[in-house]
Amino acid sequence: MPEQVAAMELVAGQVSAALEAADLSAFSDLLDPHVRWGAPGDPSPACQDRAEVLAWYERGRERGVRAHVCETVVAGDRILVGLRVIGNRVGRNRAAADSGGEAERWQVLTVRDGRSVDIVGFDERSEAAARAGLASRPGTHPDASA
Repeated sequence: MPEQVAAMELVAGQVSAALEAADLSAFSDLLDPHVRWGAPGDPSPACQDRAEVLAWYERGRERGVRAHVCETVVAGDRILVGLRVIGNRVGRNRAAADSGGEAERWQVLTVRDGRSVDIVGFDERSEAAARAGLASRPGTHPDASA
């Protein structure tokens, strides 16, 4: 079991580094070819494969949206990733524009064989933590970043 935990911590570190650097090539290596990404409970997620996920990130980058990783927490086969999303001057990221240029967002990545097979995006940390299985576990405060 400790090997699985270490492997997930390694993947979490790689995800964090790739997202922080906006390195789509490195992020691509961490995505299953059939990864799905969307809102919780969405039967038809916005992105249904690696190419669509990467295209979504690329479109945001082209519009001036940046994300800084503020937290990663591993829970079994899931990784909770906290992001501080910063919009560009014209505020094309609506949530960031509405809150003075920044918005906090969370993603829960389900990992199999070292690659994310499912990504679910959340506006609220508590909902993301529950999805990751962290809701009642100690040490899940935002300051528990990895």
